[in-house]
This record gives sequence, C-alpha cells and structure tokens, in this order.
Amino acid sequence: MGRSGGTRRPLIYWTAGVVAYMIAVFHRQSLGVTGLDASARFGVGATGLSILAMVQLLVYAAMQIPVGILVDRFGSKRMLLAGASVMALGQFVFAVAGNLPGAAAGRILIGCGDAMTFISVIRIISVWFPPRRNPVIVQLTGLLGQLGAVASAVPLITSLHANGWTPTFLGAAALGVVSLLVVSTALRDRRPETETTTPAMRAAWAEPGTRLGMWTHAATQSSAAAFTILWGYPFLVQGQGLPPRTAGLLLTTITVLSMICGPLFGFLAGRFPLRRSWMVLTIIASTAGAWTLVLLWPAPVPLWLLVLLMVTLATNGPGSMIGFDYARTLNPAERIGVATGIVNGGGFVASMSVIAAIGVSMDVQGDYRWAFAVQYPVWILGAVQVLRYRTQARRLPRLRPATSNA
Repeated sequence: MGRSGGTRRPLIYWTAGVVAYMIAVFHRQSLGVTGLDASARFGVGATGLSILAMVQLLVYAAMQIPVGILVDRFGSKRMLLAGASVMALGQFVFAVAGNLPGAAAGRILIGCGDAMTFISVIRIISVWFPPRRNPVIVQLTGLLGQLGAVASAVPLITSLHANGWTPTFLGAAALGVVSLLVVSTALRDRRPETETTTPAMRAAWAEPGTRLGMWTHAATQSSAAAFTILWGYPFLVQGQGLPPRTAGLLLTTITVLSMICGPLFGFLAGRFPLRRSWMVLTIIASTAGAWTLVLLWPAPVPLWLLVLLMVTLATNGPGSMIGFDYARTLNPAERIGVATGIVNGGGFVASMSVIAAIGVSMDVQGDYRWAFAVQYPVWILGAVQVLRYRTQARRLPRLRPATSNA
C-alpha cells in the first residue's frame, strides 16, 4: 500500500478527503449565490456583503500556515474531522442569525473549518501517491471539489426561494455529518517525520518555489473567486439584468468547465513542467482580456460575451492549482503542509482584497464597470512576481531532477 504498494487503499483515503472537500466548497460558496437575499435579511449594502465574504476569507487565509503546521504534525484525519465540525457549526449560526454580527460569526467559523480541509487533502495525496501522479490527482481533487460549488448554485437558490433562509442553511449545516461519517470511517493517517515548526516555516518561505506558487495562486484565483464567492450573482442580475436562474446557470458553467480544464492542466503540468509558468501567464492574460471586453462593452453585455467570460474564469481555479504543484515539487515532504499553507493563504489574501475593493467601489460610485476594474493591479503584480520567482527557482540547484523545473 502507499507509494510502493497497491493503489486501492490510497484511493479510498483520497476519496474520503475529496468528499470532505466537496462539502467544504459548498459551505464556502453558499454566500455567493445568496448575496441579494443576505443583503435583505441582514439589512446591509455592498460593503456589508463584502464584510461577510471578507471575514470568511480573512480567517481562511490567516489559518493557512497554522493549519499547515498542524497537518504536518497531527495528520489529515484529525484536521478534516475538526474542519467539518467547525463548518457545520458555522452554517448553523448563519442559519439562525438575524443581523450582521451574527452572520459574520457564522462566516468566520466556516472560513476556519474550510481552512483545515484542502491542505489536509493535499497532504493525503503527497503521502499516499507517487510524485509522478500528483499533478493530475491534485487537479482531480479541485475538479471534484467543484461539485460542491454546483450544489451551492441552482439547488441552493431553489431551496432558498422554496423553503426560506433558516431551513435552507440548517440543511447545509447537516452536511457536516456526512463529512464526519465518511472521514472517520474511511480515512487512515500516515504522519511523516516533521521538522520543528520555526525551521519548517523559514525554510518553506525561503524557497523561491514556494513564493512562485503563492503568486501563481494569487494571480490566477482571485478573479474567479471574487466572482463566484460574492460578486458574480449580483453583477449578472443587477448589473446585466439577467433572470436569477440564468445567472445561476452561468455560475454553474464556470464550475462545469473548470472540471473539464482541471485534468487537462494536470496532465500538461506533469508532462511539460518547464511550461507551467507560461500556462499561468496565459491564464492571467486571457482573464484580463476577457474582463476588458466585458467592461468596455456598453451594458447590457450580450450573452455570448458573458459566456466567453465564464469560459475564461473557468480556467482560473485549475490554473491556481499549479501553485500547489510548485509547493510540492520544490519542497521536501516534511514541510509540504507549511508550503501549501503559504501558497493557499496568498491566493485567498488576494481574493479577499479584490472582494473588499469591489464592495467599497460599489458603495462609492455604484458602477460595476469601475468596481471590477480593481482587478488589474492584482493581475499585473502577479505576472511580474511569477516571472521574478520563476527566474530565482530555476537558478537554484535541486536534489531531485523533477524539482528543477519551474
């Protein structure tokens, strides 16, 4: 079993982690498609909605390095169980909340539990599967996790309108029981030897490949994350005048197409490791180009152009996974959790910043066109930093041939 034996048990362990991750993505995305209802329930405007999303992502990002250390030290199973419990509690609080502080408390708990999930699954992959299979399996993890985003779009909107706020989110909280049952019964831990906390953190940060992964994740993820977590649904309904169900279908389109892109990107990253950074830069450029067309087109934007934007945004999530591939291949196994936490945290800090900036811009001048223009500095800075740390990573000698490629 494990890396040197059969694959049946590792696949079972990985599947258990993926189920937990799917449910975590459902919890994470559940605010985005209910943004307008949340605004009415809690009596807040664009900035208030941004606060809800921002505190969730802030906690998620802040927890990445501590969680990475804990995953390296205690293993994936304990962290997945803790994460599922905290997220279920968060959805319960969000379900019964009647004001902004209560809602924020619920989103904080969801962000905290969510932070424990993806890194734990990445650790399962790193520990139980051979390195050559990692890029594709990581992409498959992201792909299957997006099924949680599908469940948070049209089905959640339908339940919300049919059953109301509290029953819908109490049902969401109940999904935590599924995670607990699956992980507790199907997952086995293997905890490798670890470095002490401070050297592991310092060594991971000193590695240019870690920072290359962090900026890859930040520059490729932030646009799609801001769109799907909070601002996509209001933009499509209020800004473009689309019916709610059409907006939900467009958001689902991002998820479905991401599921197609994921395995392809994983194959390409594993087959052509020296071209990974060019894939990243292409994704950044195409995303900026699609948004430029949408923002310059007089409203309402034609449906075909919105579909083109959805197609482009669908590459963002799979593209951001390349950042984790850098963390894995350019760090030793004993600090994969810490390195992954740095990469993931950087991406969500960028996403949180974009979400907050869009909200402030909407409250100041009320124009989605100018609000979404706040993304350009993130793309420019991200592209510059990818080029910078790619150069540094390629200059360093590597012990393993596979890790010399950036």
